[in-house]
Amino acid sequence: MTKSESGPVVRTASGAVRGRAEQGLSVFRGIPFAEPPVGANRFQAPRPPRPWDGVREAYTFGPPPPQEPGFLGRTSRLPAPQDDGWLTVNVWTPDADPSAARPVMVWIYGGAFKLGHGGQPGYDPQHIARAGDAVLVTFNYRVGMEGFALWAGAPANRGLLDQVAALEWVQQNITAFGGDPDRVTVFGESAGAGSIASLLAMPRARGLFRRAVAQSVPGTFFSADLARDMAAALAAEAGRSPTAADLSTVAPHRLTEAGAALGTTMLQYTDRWGQAAPTTVPFAPVVDGDVLPTTPWAALASGAAREVDLLVGHNRDEYRLFLVMAGLDGKVTDDLATTTLRRYAPGGERGEAAYRAAFPGASPTRLFERVQTDWLFAIPTLRLAEAQHRGGGRAHVYELTWPGPDSDGPLGACHALDVPLLFGTYGADLGALLFPGGRPTPEAERLTAFMRAAWTSFARTGDPGWPAYDPASRPVQVLDAEPTVAPYPEERSRRIWEGYDFAPLPLLG
Repeated sequence: MTKSESGPVVRTASGAVRGRAEQGLSVFRGIPFAEPPVGANRFQAPRPPRPWDGVREAYTFGPPPPQEPGFLGRTSRLPAPQDDGWLTVNVWTPDADPSAARPVMVWIYGGAFKLGHGGQPGYDPQHIARAGDAVLVTFNYRVGMEGFALWAGAPANRGLLDQVAALEWVQQNITAFGGDPDRVTVFGESAGAGSIASLLAMPRARGLFRRAVAQSVPGTFFSADLARDMAAALAAEAGRSPTAADLSTVAPHRLTEAGAALGTTMLQYTDRWGQAAPTTVPFAPVVDGDVLPTTPWAALASGAAREVDLLVGHNRDEYRLFLVMAGLDGKVTDDLATTTLRRYAPGGERGEAAYRAAFPGASPTRLFERVQTDWLFAIPTLRLAEAQHRGGGRAHVYELTWPGPDSDGPLGACHALDVPLLFGTYGADLGALLFPGGRPTPEAERLTAFMRAAWTSFARTGDPGWPAYDPASRPVQVLDAEPTVAPYPEERSRRIWEGYDFAPLPLLG
């Protein structure tokens, strides 16, 4: 790195970039890691960026990828991008000294595989970089129709291929920013955790990271048949055929509108799309046999990622966020609870009976919430740790049980509460909903410090500070006002799901 009055300068493989000095960190934003995925590149695998001459200013985030407006606390429409250079990377470093060899943490955002970008205020990693003396990286990847719909004439899982390209950029360039390419940790939440689970199973991603943190892993992976059928419905919303050639002439914003429109009508496809239909999300990683050869659970159980240290966890009340956002808290009828239990619990009617026996006296609302928390996030997350152990690797497990700043409020330890806690972004994105006025309580600040220390220790050494998981004693770090290590708290749910296989969701019709 060279220093100048206008900011630090680092030379990457594609050219020199100038960042800014910000409160003890050198920050570089909007560095291309791939060519813009438009024109001939639309719906194709990412291609290396073109080199540039001179020094490129890396002061501002690249434009977000095309996506639907509003979700999880962001309700306003994104500004129209000024260019199509969506595939960019951002770096925060304590010192861009090639000899520093600091651990590197690469954040992969969530958003139901249809939303999100690396420049969201809620993902500002400056506090983690300082607290952990680490290099922090965020980046954009294609979402929704651009990144995950399965079109004829296009590779599957283009969003995952973007992630591989970003991690390849890290391997090639992070030394110049003071990072150690042999100590790269990927971490992400929700769809970001599903992405990480996918990367663990992808041959193309092998060797690109040493450690992985998956926060709330979704169990929804699509079979190729289901993804093709959904793609046909998505294309029909746009008045086109489900081919890359036909859809490449449609403006990206028009496709995001088509994706949003389908999301509001997915329930009518329940007979064909089964468990996927009520999620209202027609995007997920596709087990296509090539980019993603098999599910993460099958891959890890076979030892595919035994050399990667794994930290996984979920929140106790994951589905409560969606319940409250839908206005259903306290309003779920017993008929709706019965339908939902039979749809998602293992064994249909047998699973419904198991839940009612395991949670006697639970209201219809709580049964509705519990089974969807378990199916969508909790059990897939725990099962990933079990698969890693079975495949000869090591995994550490946590559960966030702290109920948020309002212990009597409706959200509890809901989905994504871990994000503002980890980043300390209490007033941004979803944090603004969970922490009124953006003000953390003393409990929240203590939990933030604990989580940051654990995550950065794991990135540095592979040890977050508590025992590795084993199926016999099941030690779990419980993240509450007073963190403690205990056997997995959700034993009733774990027993109900014992032996269940999270296979790709099928096409029924």
